[in-house]
Amino acid sequence: MTEHQAPGTRRALVVRGGWDGHSPTAASDRYAAVLKEDGYEVTVSDSLDSYLDEGLLAVSDLIVQCWTMGQITGEQVAGLSRAIRAGTGFAGWHGGIIDSFREETSYQLMTGGQFVHHPNEFVTYQVRPLSERADHPVLAGIGPFTVTTEQYYLHIDPAVDILAVTDYEHDPDNPELTGTVVPVTWTRRWGAGRVFVTAIGHNLADLEVPEVDSMIRKGMTWATR
Repeated sequence: MTEHQAPGTRRALVVRGGWDGHSPTAASDRYAAVLKEDGYEVTVSDSLDSYLDEGLLAVSDLIVQCWTMGQITGEQVAGLSRAIRAGTGFAGWHGGIIDSFREETSYQLMTGGQFVHHPNEFVTYQVRPLSERADHPVLAGIGPFTVTTEQYYLHIDPAVDILAVTDYEHDPDNPELTGTVVPVTWTRRWGAGRVFVTAIGHNLADLEVPEVDSMIRKGMTWATR
């Protein structure tokens, strides 16, 4: 606890960087502000070395990551994994969490999914929350909705808890994938920690879609220690 931190204050660490095409600074600033409004004490980091800071990780109740591509060291991912297993939550959207470190399979095992493809152009597709998971806090008040953006085709860990799906739209380069049911939003447990992921969020406009914004906000809350 810091000198000015009130008892019971939740602490969030926002880690951002990587490919600029996903606007890591602006996107993470949006949700850093949300967390502050919700009473979190927020630390923002532009370095993956934050995952080596055991003291910082130990007092963080939530890590929000927005880091597309790039490389992470074995020591960094091990530090992150230990923190989550100990109870720190982990949350993110789109490539900032599921296209972060393509060569690090231990990271992908923890997040439960990995981006592998999207059509060359934006497509309009429907997101369907699963009726059997309607009682999950992340889905509260959210029905089917449409977005026009990148549609991620993903490799998914069968152990994740899928909350929302989409039907993969026609892709001229890969017509055999058309109609495949692909997860959009899921959660998983990692030791004592919780992980929240949504595949939507290529640009800032995606984050302004009410249902997307709601899932991310509720996902961060759900994942928090």
